[in-house]
Amino acid sequence: MVDILNVVVEVGTVICLYMTIIFILALMRKDNSIVDVAWGVGFIVVALYSIVQSGEVDLRKMIVSLLVLLWGMRLSFHIMVRNSGKGEDFRYKAWRNTWKLFILRSFFQIFMLQGVFMLIISSPVWFINFNSGGPLGPWDSLGLLVFGAGFMIEALADYQLVDFKKNPDNRGKIITTGLWAVSRHPNYFGEALVWWGISFYALSFPFGWYTLISPLIITLLLRFVSGVPMLEKKYEHHPDWPDYKAKTAAFVPFIKFL
Repeated sequence: MVDILNVVVEVGTVICLYMTIIFILALMRKDNSIVDVAWGVGFIVVALYSIVQSGEVDLRKMIVSLLVLLWGMRLSFHIMVRNSGKGEDFRYKAWRNTWKLFILRSFFQIFMLQGVFMLIISSPVWFINFNSGGPLGPWDSLGLLVFGAGFMIEALADYQLVDFKKNPDNRGKIITTGLWAVSRHPNYFGEALVWWGISFYALSFPFGWYTLISPLIITLLLRFVSGVPMLEKKYEHHPDWPDYKAKTAAFVPFIKFL
C-alpha cells in the first residue's frame, strides 16, 4: 500500500494548479461558468497523472482510467456545447452581482472548493492507480455494470433534454417525458451511479472501502446541495412545476422520497 497522505498531497497539488489555471481563464473571459466545463476534464487529468506517476499499468488501472476518460470527455463536451453563446450561468452571474470581494471569494468558494470536492470524488481513481492490484474479480464486474447503467442514464437524459429544448414549441415548458417522467433529475442520478460504479473497483484492495466517500459525497451534493435544490429553485414559480413535482421522484427514478 502506498502512503495515502503523500498521495493526497501530491494529487491535491495537481488539482490546485489545474483549478488555478481555470480560474485565470475565467477571469480573462469574465465567465465563471467555464469551471463546469473544466469539471470532467479535471478528473481525466487526475487519472492520467496518477497512472503515469504510479510507474506501472495493469488491467484494472487501464479500465478505470478509460472509464473516467469516457465520462469526463462526454460531460465536458456536453456542457461546453450547452453553454456556448449563452454567457455566464445564472448561478455564477447572481454571485458576481452580489458578492463583495468577488475575485477573492470566487477563487476560494468556487474554484478551490470544487478542487477539494474533485480530490475527494476522484479518490477511487488515484487510489487504484497508485496501488498494485491483483486479477479482476466480482467487485470489478459489478463496478462496470453500475458505471455502464449510470453513464447511459446520464447521457440519455442529457440527450432527451437537449432534444426537447430544440423544439421551439417547448419554449418555457418543463420536460416531463422519457427518463424525465420517472425522475426530475435523471442526469444527476446517472452521474451518482457512475461514481458508485468506479468506487466498486477499489473494493478489491485492502482499505478500498474508504473510497466509498467518493460516491457518497457526490450523491449528497447532487441530491441536497448543488444539484437538485439549486436547479429546482429556478422552477419553483413555474405554473407546471407543482404538478410535476408532486407526480415525479426527485432523484432516484420512481422512488419519491429519494
